[in-house]
Amino acid sequence: MDMKQTFRNNISGCIAFLTLARGLLALKQKNFNLINMERSKLVLMMSILLSLLGCAEPKERRHEMSKEEEKQILQYYETLHNRPIYKGLTGNIIDTVPDDRLLQVVFDNLGEQLPKDYEKEYETVMTWNKSMQAIYMIWLLEAEVNNGGYNQFYYNPSGQFYPLLPDALRRVGASQFAALTQKANDTYQKENTRITKYQDGSSEGFSKSYDNNPLDVYDDAFYALYKKENLQQIQVDYIRKHKQDFVSELIGTK
Repeated sequence: MDMKQTFRNNISGCIAFLTLARGLLALKQKNFNLINMERSKLVLMMSILLSLLGCAEPKERRHEMSKEEEKQILQYYETLHNRPIYKGLTGNIIDTVPDDRLLQVVFDNLGEQLPKDYEKEYETVMTWNKSMQAIYMIWLLEAEVNNGGYNQFYYNPSGQFYPLLPDALRRVGASQFAALTQKANDTYQKENTRITKYQDGSSEGFSKSYDNNPLDVYDDAFYALYKKENLQQIQVDYIRKHKQDFVSELIGTK
């Protein structure tokens, strides 16, 4: 089974959580053993940790994780693990959830609407309205790029959504992220043979594909862009303005 198939089903092995806490906390590579974890849960955990700690920065700026930083991550993961997940959303729920939790609540709800068979992920997401699609796809983009750059985004199953991301970003009002992602998409298409040359399904091949990768420049620009365009707040504002697009019928929590 190659790496892409592993991501689509259950994941065994180590995942690196690489990011910073808004310029204050810096993380180097931290391995977590994630046995039999569904891909959606992995992406969720990874992206929530990124949300907590802020945006990732260039690899050369990262340093060893302190005990306090490690403690914060573990405490936050405990909070994440025990959070309520709404199987259905009402306008009242959206109105009362604070800004710093709204994206999480909406993404959790979207995750509840996905099939267990992730081979049908794309097919299912394409049945949603444009607002739901946008929030879901942007979440995946952020999780992947902040963790491993655009190279990882295109390589993993999240990459199946790449042609749709610029429009999704423009829809919510993130015009600068949309322009940047369009440039990355153009480079990925133009330099596809070069970028994917060593991507043979092995972890070694994927690691080697980072050597002199033309997508690197867009990673640095992505991290820096958070200082100019608050992507999370933009999405929160969009959800509140278009809350009826996110109201779903199944009511309750799990």
